[in-house]
Amino acid sequence: MFHIDYSTWFQNFPPGLATFLIAMVPISELRAAIPIGIKVYHLSAASAYLWSVLGNLVPMILILLILQPIADFLSRHITFFKKFFDWLFEHTRKRGAKKFEKWGEFAVFLLTATPIPLLGGWTGPLAAFVFNIKLKKSIPLVILGCMAAGAIVTFLTIGL
Repeated sequence: MFHIDYSTWFQNFPPGLATFLIAMVPISELRAAIPIGIKVYHLSAASAYLWSVLGNLVPMILILLILQPIADFLSRHITFFKKFFDWLFEHTRKRGAKKFEKWGEFAVFLLTATPIPLLGGWTGPLAAFVFNIKLKKSIPLVILGCMAAGAIVTFLTIGL
């Protein structure tokens, strides 16, 4: 089975920075960073939470800020990308339309706040992009969702 030993990968970094960097990694995100911060780096629960949420927010905010301009640029200049993004938006909107009809923009929060693999942190900003949710609404939803996911993982890690 595939395994990354984060404790040796980031061994030369201070514990807070290592936890921050682990939280930036796709798939593991803060789901791995908080338990590693607490159990391996012996950070307090509050410190592991803070470093993990901040680290997880960096790529999520970047996704929100730069994905649309990049997609627009590529679609304007390269036919393949125009076709790809048109297909992606149509396909994803068809599959997720009912959820977005039911939950509206709050779906971005729910996706971001769900701390399970392949759903969560990066999925929320990607959904905001695909469903064309404005930055003024998507950034607070992503931040609150990330904070909620961090709280869930922290409470599960410390046994509450």
